[in-house]
Amino acid sequence: MIAPSILSADFANLAAELKAIEGSDWVHVDVMDNHFVPNLTLGLPVVQSILKVTDIPVDCHLMIENPERWAPGYAEAGAYNVTFHAETTDDPIAVARDIRAAGAKAGLSVKPNTPIEPYLEILKEFDTLLVMSVEPGFGGQSFIGHVLEKARTVRNLVDAGELRLVVEIDGGINMDTIEQAAEAGVDCFVAGSAVYGTSDPAATVETLRQKVIAVEATAE
Repeated sequence: MIAPSILSADFANLAAELKAIEGSDWVHVDVMDNHFVPNLTLGLPVVQSILKVTDIPVDCHLMIENPERWAPGYAEAGAYNVTFHAETTDDPIAVARDIRAAGAKAGLSVKPNTPIEPYLEILKEFDTLLVMSVEPGFGGQSFIGHVLEKARTVRNLVDAGELRLVVEIDGGINMDTIEQAAEAGVDCFVAGSAVYGTSDPAATVETLRQKVIAVEATAE
């Protein structure tokens, strides 16, 4: 699954930028509050507008404080998947259940230096684990390879039947790094500048997908 990130899109022409990635599995929308991360992007009104102009499932990544207050609203608006950060709440299970009750899939994200082990027991409450492979806050950063160990750990649990969720990765994914992530067992790949920095974003999405398919074929 390829999920282009509109953080690298032209915000003044979002409808056209969404049309340019037709054929993508998800569209990844980064919501930043200038508190949890040192950047301010967009919020619920823009997400509501996005939902009106695309049929691509919207994958909201909430890099915000107080997800218990704000996350259900994105689910109610029609987002397909709503992910919040483990570092932002003392009760991630309650937030996940509220998101699901509001109609969306629930995702948990961890920053590069946050260990996954304390959260393994609660991942059964989630539909998605989003492994950050850059520090959240800004696009265009370099890939942090050591986070792939988290993806491998969770992939092993999924393959063993102990968990059922999508393993997603976000940060520095491009033509060079996507194969590493695929080999680690990632299912969904967020790519921003690697997609929107090209002249044909839809074709780039397909090229990235083919790279993943090739890795999977080699592993079988």
